[in-house]
Amino acid sequence: MHEAVKDYYGKQLQNSDDLKTTACCDASHMPHWLKPLLARIHPEVKSRYYGCGLVCPALLQGCRILDLGSGSGRDVYALAQLVGESGRVVGVDMTDEQLAVAEQYRSYHAELFGFDNVTFKRGYIEKLDELGLENGSFHIIVSNCVINLSPDKDAVLREVHRLLKPGGEFYFSDVYADRRVPDTVRNDPVLYGECLGGALYWNDFISLSRRQGFADPRLVDSKPLKVTDAKLAERVGNIRFFSATYRLFKLDGLEPGCEDYGQAVVYRGTIPDHTHRFILDAHHDMEAGQVFPVCGNTWRMLQETRFQPHFDFIGDFSRHYGIFPGCGSDIPFVPQEDTTTSGCC
Repeated sequence: MHEAVKDYYGKQLQNSDDLKTTACCDASHMPHWLKPLLARIHPEVKSRYYGCGLVCPALLQGCRILDLGSGSGRDVYALAQLVGESGRVVGVDMTDEQLAVAEQYRSYHAELFGFDNVTFKRGYIEKLDELGLENGSFHIIVSNCVINLSPDKDAVLREVHRLLKPGGEFYFSDVYADRRVPDTVRNDPVLYGECLGGALYWNDFISLSRRQGFADPRLVDSKPLKVTDAKLAERVGNIRFFSATYRLFKLDGLEPGCEDYGQAVVYRGTIPDHTHRFILDAHHDMEAGQVFPVCGNTWRMLQETRFQPHFDFIGDFSRHYGIFPGCGSDIPFVPQEDTTTSGCC
């Protein structure tokens, strides 16, 4: 599959218009603060972009970031501007043609930005240990529509967990399916190259994340994908595909459920470009100045990460109130509506 993917992205695809799905992000849906950063990236780099999401989370100044499957370098050069001269962005890709484009315009971007803070490495995202990357050396790891192309996704997340600093996060976009993809789709080289054949069933992804040390994966946003090629649409049948962005925090001891300890946070409105609200994930949209009740895991995702200075924290872990309501799980027992009588088992 590695060779098939390298052929597809190195030779068959020449620009994003060659894709046969609606995976690529529509520039009109990008946040206003990102558009001027992308406008400074060389047109050829942007033309060979095949991502399915936005992988530029907040608060990146001075961070060290790793981009898995960096391709022609579009996201690397966007992130380079966000981390600034004191930060660093490392891109890893296995496709020579894509890396050649990224390297070709490195000096162009360094002159434009006023600093050179990027590095590109040729390698496989399942074998990052072969690239000399040290344990716990990155604040953030990103990836844009690449994990689905890997034949060993466990190895990828295992390496991600190894390379992240404590409190660091894996912030990435990818393609998921509403069911397990059959072999007829998985073994089709075009469907695989189009990020459909290797797409994980979303619930299998949750299990994989927890297995590799990310106990509470958080969905940030998602959108349905349309297979625009009629022949490919016929081959995938009734399977529904989605592009989705997740964030996975490296925090030891996160609980498998959303446990309620009576905690809350108040967002101070101090994160650049997020003055009025901060969106942690699809269920946590926090307006500045508002007391926002949170579960224990969310409290830790804000208190033990780079977000801590931008929040006030209420409560601790001294008293437990059960499962947090409205988080997708609840007490499994039948409600006891009549307590006046009892029966034996």
